[in-house]
Amino acid sequence: MFFFCVIFLKLLPSLCSRGLMGNLLKVLACTELEHGPIVFLDFEHAQPTEAETAVWNQVSAVLEEAHGILAELQSYNGAGQEIREAIQNPGDLALQEKAWNAVCPLVAKLKRFYEFSLRLENALRSLLEALTSPPYAPMQHLEREQALAKQFAEILHFTLSFDELKMTNPAIQNDFSYYRRTISRNRLNNQQLEAENEVNNEMANRMSLFYAEATPMLKTLSNATTKFVSENKTLPIEDTTDCLSTMACVCRVMLETPEYRCRFTNTDTMLFCMRVMVGVIILYDHVHPVGAFAKTSKIDMKGCIKVLKEQPSNSVEGLLNALRYTTRHLNDDSTSKQIRALLQ
Repeated sequence: MFFFCVIFLKLLPSLCSRGLMGNLLKVLACTELEHGPIVFLDFEHAQPTEAETAVWNQVSAVLEEAHGILAELQSYNGAGQEIREAIQNPGDLALQEKAWNAVCPLVAKLKRFYEFSLRLENALRSLLEALTSPPYAPMQHLEREQALAKQFAEILHFTLSFDELKMTNPAIQNDFSYYRRTISRNRLNNQQLEAENEVNNEMANRMSLFYAEATPMLKTLSNATTKFVSENKTLPIEDTTDCLSTMACVCRVMLETPEYRCRFTNTDTMLFCMRVMVGVIILYDHVHPVGAFAKTSKIDMKGCIKVLKEQPSNSVEGLLNALRYTTRHLNDDSTSKQIRALLQ
């Protein structure tokens, strides 16, 4: 790996005003040498080059569904009332049928969410292959393939958005549990319901494991990244972890530097950057042997946590909880007391 020390923060506004920066900015202050190079990507406007097009098209087809998935999850109200009435009146067949008819379309929706997670996993793998493949170093990949880096960021943004909504909606677990209990009860009575044709026992088991996770989409991506590293034994693990740590640094510096924040044209970009930063930290922590919190980590965890805590608590509490509860190495002995205190 090689390092750059390019200091032109003071020149940035004048350069931008003269249109000399383009879509890609590289900044490495001397204090950042220990954390590796910083590559600033245009998360708002990056477009694929000819070399990126094949992978970009594949991933884009998956991401096109993401907004619809989030909208469906946000409007998911559940069948709580119908289920309570059915449980309180077990002998009332009309109420049993009413609850079943309310739950079935919801379970079909949950199945679509789960199946989307599998497509998202494949999309992530394609991006990891593109952003870590020889002969380029990870930093060079992020420079050359901004559109793919943006898609990687969009997957992480979706993932944390999905999981935040899921964690605050107990109806999902309740609906699916009622569905499984009803299926089991009817199976004991030698009855098969039509809904089993869509969500059979094997699918129901996989969905149950998925929704049992506090952050199911993040768990899916973490497992996929770990699997990618283990299956690509000829690829140094540093190629993957350096890609993740560089993106974390990118987001942190964009968030903490007024000169960069003022360049955002979309008000949602701040939250986008925060979610992406947290997402890559968690992936890094799951893949790297000593994790993101050790002193040898290439991620400035103190800086990242500080950036989050400077934002309104209602917009970042879910992200802080993701760091607290979905990382692997936070409670290791190698984690400093200061970092643990910051996340208390």
